Amino acid sequence: MTGDTPPDVVTRAVAELWRVPPPGPDNLFSLPEFMQLKEVLQSLYPKVGTPLVALGTALRNLGLPCGLPQDRQHLSLPSDEAAYRLNFAVQAKRARRWHLAPLDLADDLPSLQFGPAALRRFSVDELRVLVDARRLARFFPTTSFEAGRFSEFQWLVVEEEVSLERPPEGRAVPVLFADLQQDFGRIEPHKGRFPAIVEDTLFFLLLAPWEEWSQMPEVDWRGFRVPWVYTTDEDLFVRPLAVPSPASLSWEPQALTDSWGDVVEVERPVVLPLEDEAAAAVPAWNGPYYERVTRARASPLFETPVVHFFIRAYLSDGVDEVLGHLTAIEAALGLQADYDRRLRLRSDKGPGATKRVAARIAALLNARGFADQYEQLFKVRSAFLHGRAMGTISTAERVMARKLSRQIVTALVDRATTAQGANREAELQGLLDRGLPFL
Repeated sequence: MTGDTPPDVVTRAVAELWRVPPPGPDNLFSLPEFMQLKEVLQSLYPKVGTPLVALGTALRNLGLPCGLPQDRQHLSLPSDEAAYRLNFAVQAKRARRWHLAPLDLADDLPSLQFGPAALRRFSVDELRVLVDARRLARFFPTTSFEAGRFSEFQWLVVEEEVSLERPPEGRAVPVLFADLQQDFGRIEPHKGRFPAIVEDTLFFLLLAPWEEWSQMPEVDWRGFRVPWVYTTDEDLFVRPLAVPSPASLSWEPQALTDSWGDVVEVERPVVLPLEDEAAAAVPAWNGPYYERVTRARASPLFETPVVHFFIRAYLSDGVDEVLGHLTAIEAALGLQADYDRRLRLRSDKGPGATKRVAARIAALLNARGFADQYEQLFKVRSAFLHGRAMGTISTAERVMARKLSRQIVTALVDRATTAQGANREAELQGLLDRGLPFL
């Protein structure tokens, strides 16, 4: 038996359920036709478990007619197509997910394709396909996906293939399969705000010199903001989430003259302009460079949470942004021995932790000035953390922190691609030895 053509017994059971007129029963699980389909699937595929909520979710995804209002019956799939998709889903071992991130405030950027990701504008129809707008309409009949407004923004879309290790019910209601003895209040220190594959993609894009391209760094050095990520899953046993409103993105009024000569007010996306050189430089962030960065991240030089703090700085505001940049630098070039002299060689009578990181910066970037920048920013950090009197952090210092962390991380990527098997401590010791003369 293959997943190409559903067994006749599945096709018949789905057809009988599809003939139940709307409105359906208050309790779908008590419907004889529903129970018959569940038993058919269990007899054919024992590993399916007891798919109650999962089967109900899948049927809604497929547009079960008795679960739709009269004015939404057109959203239902034909029963034979529903049977095919359901039969395939029950046997599936893997599924695809798409993570959609709107690039709020972004200037017009060239399209990019790298690794699992695409950065570009999408048409109204393309966006409807990406989010499966018909599926959303089956679950959320009182709201509509505003593809027209969303199409005015550029998007980062990341495709991911995942293994379906749990049975359907575990994917539909994960909490039922959770270990209730676990510590639900625990903190996972390096867990990201967005799915890991999205943050990996963001890390790659953030290696670009956005702070140099920005025409308005006093407003924001970033080339774009990612306020949220929407994930859509082709697994029928996963309930879709509602898409955030376009109002969550940045809009501004614009006055236009219509064909009758009347002035009308419309909204358009807010854009933070970039220098012209950005349009020519962005295409360098392409597939080959993505592969290079991916190889670098497998190096021991990235075994510390450099990526985590680099992204945290981008996602943070205010003083937390600056702290994030400096912590990313320390994660990149710091060692435990910098703070614990007992871990150093007896012959190592060198300076303290801050000077040691500064020396490595000078060696990595081949200039004393970068070490001076770090020490200047470190004083700002220390004043804040230790409660000493301090003024505001200037735009220049804010941009300096971002630029220095980017330059260091980019240089670390370059170094990692030529030192794949390197021992991190040995590499950083070598940088320290070469950097101390700069100081």
